[in-house]
Amino acid sequence: MGEVLKIEHGTETLRITQEGGVRRIAMARPPANALSLGFMEELTNALTAAAEDRNVRVVVLASDAKVFCAGHDLKEMQAARDEADKGRCFFEKTFQRCADLMQTIVRLRVPVIAEVNGVATAAGCQLVASCDLAIASEEARFATPGVNIGLFCSTPMVALSRNVHRKHAMEMLLTGETTDPTHAREIGLVNRVVPKQYLGQVVQKYAETIASKSAFTLKIGKEAFYRQAELPLSEAYKETARVMVENMMAKDADEGMSAFIEKRTPTWVDE
Repeated sequence: MGEVLKIEHGTETLRITQEGGVRRIAMARPPANALSLGFMEELTNALTAAAEDRNVRVVVLASDAKVFCAGHDLKEMQAARDEADKGRCFFEKTFQRCADLMQTIVRLRVPVIAEVNGVATAAGCQLVASCDLAIASEEARFATPGVNIGLFCSTPMVALSRNVHRKHAMEMLLTGETTDPTHAREIGLVNRVVPKQYLGQVVQKYAETIASKSAFTLKIGKEAFYRQAELPLSEAYKETARVMVENMMAKDADEGMSAFIEKRTPTWVDE
């Protein structure tokens, strides 16, 4: 593994390592990686810093705890009810910061892979759904259980409903029941399910495969993917045709096609 960088903010900690072009951001806020206001800011900053580092080509979002992420910090949120406004200002700030975090993942110039071992519930499930790819161990579990405590998982619903069929999303949201990794794969929440002992190895292989591609091509493709997904069919084709032309004019497209014709390995310049 590469050099270990440690970021600390009070008791809220991330463990960041990098090997080649793959940066691994592991949440390490025991016991459940609860997304407090401070921790969400910390995680957003770490993701942004990864995107600004030109040596980073793929980000892996993982956990060093037994739980991947149990969602928002309910103790922190309940404590805010003691404020004069009954917590309204704090709640607004919390959910806005959560939205910023999820959109940071989607808008990041590099692909983000969720490495899920353990439980991912509520906003933790939202994290998984927001990532570009998700690989889960056989011990992973997923749920949007807000309905069980009188708080519908409305913000997790945004990422969830954009990744799985509406009826499967509604089933998770309405029942609050836990979904095993096999079913999560069947409904499109995760890409693969592997034995726990091979999880890191499989994720690293995925990350290295993606990191070997042109960073420019990955960036332009990821941006186009999410942009076209929100457009009507004809507009989506118009937009992606524009992107294809832009991509064709890039140095890496010229190099990649030449390398294919000449039967050699391309040398990317990421332009």
